[in-house]
Amino acid sequence: MTEQSMELEGNWSRLERLAEEAERTADGRLREIDRIAEKNHWKVIRAFQKHRVSDYHFAGSTGYGYNDRGREVLDLVYADIFGAEAALVRPHFVSGTHTIGVALFGLLRPGDELLYITGSPYDTLHKVIGKPGDGTGSLQDWGIGYNEVALQEDGSLDWEEIGQAIRPSTKVIGIQRSRGYSWRSSFTVAEIGEMVRRVKELKPDALVFVDNCYGEFTELLEPTQVGVDLIAGSLIKNPGGGLAATGGYIAGTEAAVTAASYRLTAPGIGGEVGAMLDTLRSMYQGLFLAPHLVGQAVKGSIFAAALFERLGFETQPRWDAPRTDLIQAIRFGSADHLIAFVQGIQQAAAVDAHVTPEPWDMPGYEHPVIMAAGTFIQGGSLELSADAPIREPYIAYMQGGLTYSHVKFGVLTALERLLNNELIVIKPNIT
Repeated sequence: MTEQSMELEGNWSRLERLAEEAERTADGRLREIDRIAEKNHWKVIRAFQKHRVSDYHFAGSTGYGYNDRGREVLDLVYADIFGAEAALVRPHFVSGTHTIGVALFGLLRPGDELLYITGSPYDTLHKVIGKPGDGTGSLQDWGIGYNEVALQEDGSLDWEEIGQAIRPSTKVIGIQRSRGYSWRSSFTVAEIGEMVRRVKELKPDALVFVDNCYGEFTELLEPTQVGVDLIAGSLIKNPGGGLAATGGYIAGTEAAVTAASYRLTAPGIGGEVGAMLDTLRSMYQGLFLAPHLVGQAVKGSIFAAALFERLGFETQPRWDAPRTDLIQAIRFGSADHLIAFVQGIQQAAAVDAHVTPEPWDMPGYEHPVIMAAGTFIQGGSLELSADAPIREPYIAYMQGGLTYSHVKFGVLTALERLLNNELIVIKPNIT
């Protein structure tokens, strides 16, 4: 064994000892996540049983997709799981951004206003909102107004400003559950329920929409169970369970889901058509597995936070904080550290581990972005992945992991890369 290989082996052994310490520290939280996953899994199974899911529901449809019973029952199962009146689950949604766009265009009309009360939404939604007369068919191009209220310095909502921002034309109140590319806490379902209560006091006829991406099955309740009118999410994130190859879902009140369905297809057609081809089995089976796999990913995020905090890094959320989404943010302070971490996550993948990601100008983003995505489903962020805009203060956003052991391996590999590039030093007293 060469001197260099002995040194690398020594680094890995030290990291494994650190990992064991981090797991002992976070043991109670890790067991708590197992209990949440178990209860959510039972909830999904009971919904399958209630709607008598059978193998014939997995058969695909073609053409118009009339009378596709598998599609119809899948909608019912989703609605039941999310405590909603109705749901729309389709492979025809190409991304989370598309799904959110369909939901918003379904609810809003020219002259209405969309007001986001949780600050600026995720970067890819900026183009959907657009600018007046931009010619892209954005919300504002269609004469739909937009406003947002920045969060306060501590990450809480500014209710004084929200009260002043709500106008007669305000039709939809937008809430982003997850932190996105922000150094803030994600909003728990209980916090979202309080937002709904206060918004309805200020404007009873306002509709509350929640971008639910990354949040499904992380808690025992979903936003539609605390008064939210409509939620949307992606099937290549949490609810697809790592098996759905594409798609998204919308759930909420019957009226809101119907309005969104007319935007997805056409007025008068809505959710009554849409060939599912050969997608149903993976959607059902992915949903069945989703609570357990989400639990694995959340445990991985807790482990990452505990380990990086031990090494002196700032994390958001901290390892012992409540969890309401998959995302673990880690502040690095320099572009070199950030890039090396993301490249280390890619290096730990089972797919495309030999590929080295580099920052690039990705469509829909305002800054160069680096993404680690060695996934079986392209862009599947329930799988272990990490991404970050290359901008100060250089924060990496890690999410996913179909197994806890893979997240653990990914975090240790990323740390090893930082060590090998001499970007961090592990003090002897830490191990």
